[in-house]
Amino acid sequence: MTLSHSPSPTLLKPSRPVGIIGYGAYVPRYRLPAKEVARVWTGGRTSGLPIKEKAVPGMDEDVVTMSIEAARNALKRAGIDPAGLRAVWVGSESHPYAVKPTSTIVAEAIGAVPNTQAADWEFACKAGTEALVAAIGLVGSNMARYSMAIGMDTAQGKPGDALEYTAAAGGAAYILGPAEEALAVIAASYSYVTDTPDFWRREGQKYPEHGQRFTGEPAYFKHITEAAKFLMESNGTTAKDYKWAVFHQPNTKFPQRVAGILGFSPEQIAPGLLVPMIGNTYAGSCLIGLTATLDVAEPGDRILVVSFGSGAGSDAFDIRVTDKLQARRELAAKTQDYIVRRTEIDYATYVRYRGKITLK
Repeated sequence: MTLSHSPSPTLLKPSRPVGIIGYGAYVPRYRLPAKEVARVWTGGRTSGLPIKEKAVPGMDEDVVTMSIEAARNALKRAGIDPAGLRAVWVGSESHPYAVKPTSTIVAEAIGAVPNTQAADWEFACKAGTEALVAAIGLVGSNMARYSMAIGMDTAQGKPGDALEYTAAAGGAAYILGPAEEALAVIAASYSYVTDTPDFWRREGQKYPEHGQRFTGEPAYFKHITEAAKFLMESNGTTAKDYKWAVFHQPNTKFPQRVAGILGFSPEQIAPGLLVPMIGNTYAGSCLIGLTATLDVAEPGDRILVVSFGSGAGSDAFDIRVTDKLQARRELAAKTQDYIVRRTEIDYATYVRYRGKITLK
């Protein structure tokens, strides 16, 4: 019996060029300072806190409402009729319903129904980029002219757990379409996945569990570096060929370290490094970092984006900005607009907003 060899890995390239037609972010206004979490759980010890503060959704906000806001911002920049969207896909770890799609509610609210495809995506923190890869494929195969991919999450963290400092809320929406209409063209992508159980939540569990330091070396760093290296080697590029880079942000240290490993400077990752101010937005982390970068990028800038999702995998993208970006990014609220719009809350208010105290 002769066993066939595994095919060599290749970049994911659409049959026709595809780009970002519109993009939009959303971050809720409420902020819980990390020092406030420390006050409750560590007696006020503030040395080594992973972030400054995190974004917390209000009592009337969830993945649906936040996705709608981001999607409307993306539509403003795209300037298209939402009825032209042939897919509305929402990636999240915190869909509000266990059985009922988030995507259909979002599609209805933005006017994309009924002639569209809708689905919810799950892959931990890379659920949003997983949807983005699929949206590129849908447009790139000529099955659709426009498709939408969203990455959005609410804060999930067990009281007293390390995740409670960083688990935040927010995300971004992207409309994909033909490259000739694009604000930024996506030249290629590459995905790298293994079965690495660094983070999980079983059915019925309220909060996720994580593998402590195991989440770093065999999970985050391995997958991001492998995905990024293959993409760059296949394209014949190095860190110096990119103006900007965006990496998944579970905390402040991980993206800075992985940038150094790959040869990127702190200046190259600065625009998209939002986690100190808003925390880890999970499925929205990498995508909202890209929105902040697009808000300052210039025509011709090249951007490397690499997501990470526990379980585990990474999606890497090579993106080049076009001359259409500068005028159209002014048509909707910028990411920094949401970041500076803040209302600080205490731990008790956070617990009430997030339903962490139950009476049954």
